[in-house]
Amino acid sequence: MSTLAYDGAAMLGRQLRRARNNPGLLILTQSMPVSMLLFFGYVFGSALAVPGSEYRSFLVPGLLVATAAGGVMTGMFQSAQDAHRGVTDRFRTLPMSRAAVPAGQAVADVLLTAAGAVPFLLVGLAVGWRVEGGALAAAGGFGLLLLFRFACVWAGIYLGLLTRNEEAAGQLGGATFLLPLLSSAYIPTAGLPDGVRTAAEWNPVSAVATALRDLFGNAPAPEGSAWPMAHPVAGSLAWCALLLAVFVPLAVRQYARAER
Repeated sequence: MSTLAYDGAAMLGRQLRRARNNPGLLILTQSMPVSMLLFFGYVFGSALAVPGSEYRSFLVPGLLVATAAGGVMTGMFQSAQDAHRGVTDRFRTLPMSRAAVPAGQAVADVLLTAAGAVPFLLVGLAVGWRVEGGALAAAGGFGLLLLFRFACVWAGIYLGLLTRNEEAAGQLGGATFLLPLLSSAYIPTAGLPDGVRTAAEWNPVSAVATALRDLFGNAPAPEGSAWPMAHPVAGSLAWCALLLAVFVPLAVRQYARAER
């Protein structure tokens, strides 16, 4: 475990330096959710009615979760880039824990996500979003958001190591934009057709978005929904546990597989 912690810290530092040397990507990833908040909040805000909530207050938690789900894309692209360029093969020649490289990437991504959420939340406050619940519940909501991002990054790391190709990872990563669209991130699921509504309510993005709205005090969990949305905190934790249980061992195994 000490070897994993030491090697993981080294890989964490490498990922943070990688982000520092690519400021354009950081600016893009931070400005995109802000742009979406302003666009959806003001263009569609007057046309959408959300029961018991003002639309921009409903939208901010949804966009936070949609950004967290983007961890699949970033994790996939970065791990595929390293594999495609031979960086992963070089790391395999070093006497380090085989879990250190993916773990360092995942932890670094969570730290960058937490830092990148600050300007978005400031804009959210400027457009009228507020935390209506208690401070402890709000802290739990942010912790749940980062846990979901952590789980999504591990899924992306595995897929990136599996494809081992930057172009393929970029194209496949674009499909992750469908996850927030087929969820309650942007609109309530109550008005959707039955089949689409069922798929949206069992989408992990919907569970986490509903949990954040509940914990922030922006909107209660909707009645008559599927279990993950009717019990959003428990449903979100269950989704995160499932994603981590599946993709952490798969990613570590895929990373070490080329050695055999």
